[in-house]
Amino acid sequence: MSQSHLSEPRSAYIHVPFCAHRCGYCDFTLVAGRDELIDNYLQALEIELSALQRPRPVETLYFGGGTPSHLPAGPLNRLLELVLCWLPPKEGCEFSVEANPAGLDTEKINLLADAGVNRLSLGVQSFAPSVLEVLERDHRAGEVIGVVENIRSRIDNISFDLIFGVPGQTLSLWRQTLQQAIQLQPQHLSTYGLTFEKGTSFWSRRRKGELIGVPVELEREMYAVVMDELPAAGFEQYEISSFARLGSRCRHNETYWQGLSYYGFGPGAARYLGGRREINHRSVTTWLRRILSGQSPVGESEELSDEERARETLMLALRCCEGVAKEEFRRRTGFAVESLTGEAIGRYLGSGLLEETVSHIRLTRQGHFLADTVFVDLL
Repeated sequence: MSQSHLSEPRSAYIHVPFCAHRCGYCDFTLVAGRDELIDNYLQALEIELSALQRPRPVETLYFGGGTPSHLPAGPLNRLLELVLCWLPPKEGCEFSVEANPAGLDTEKINLLADAGVNRLSLGVQSFAPSVLEVLERDHRAGEVIGVVENIRSRIDNISFDLIFGVPGQTLSLWRQTLQQAIQLQPQHLSTYGLTFEKGTSFWSRRRKGELIGVPVELEREMYAVVMDELPAAGFEQYEISSFARLGSRCRHNETYWQGLSYYGFGPGAARYLGGRREINHRSVTTWLRRILSGQSPVGESEELSDEERARETLMLALRCCEGVAKEEFRRRTGFAVESLTGEAIGRYLGSGLLEETVSHIRLTRQGHFLADTVFVDLL
């Protein structure tokens, strides 16, 4: 059996929990309007990173949030220096940073590029003013064009995040957003159906009838348009939500989908080390308080059994368009796909949501629309 989950991590995630404001749909770990905590955050992050004991070179490094680009230039530079001290990039490392089009000025772009950042993920979400307003975004569609031009002067690899299924969003508006995104020629696009997460203001507003989600049929149409128009424009769909030009897949995310080990630092960050999954406290202030008082930042910890690892590996592989390679899966996990899934796999093969080749089992196009249902049933 492969011991890939026990290998030295080659990837690291850094969570930067600061935003100018919290959008109504967001349930990520963040604080808005609390920039006075930035210095304490950097101090705590340095303490957490020092647990590595020595620098650990990585092949992918990802700063997520929150909005990492929200940090003022001085603290942003300090963050980069401190992380790169403990997690030095290997040659050819993919170094990604999430950014908001609003506030991403030339100084910050140069700062990121000088530090070796070679991939920026922009939270564009939409090019339709009415949709951006519903989503409570603080940028305008026109800003994106200028920001992309500025980024391209220093960083070639740009990814856009886009959201569909937004209340009031029509199929026509969604098509227009896709076309405007394509015209800007990013290397990567991620498209997500809007979800109403418990604890967010969108959840509360929907319960009060203030927000009405789009019909399921329309949301499926929107996803179908994505799966048709992006490949036609030269983007390969390689995962349920992810589309890339040739050679521009997100290698960091592929670490997760391949079930490999990875580091995670910052509030709410997850790590997978030696077959153990740990998640830091999601409360930014609790994470800060615990680290600065010498306590562990971990909020949840779970040692996975061989079977649990195998089931998770199966689900992650099925997210990817290649699907699960049956013999490789057996070699890596010690389990045959059929032994884990019982009759469910046959049922979904029969219903056309899964398909089987000589070497692989994967979602069909129809299966992409019902992927969550398939995953829950198989696991």
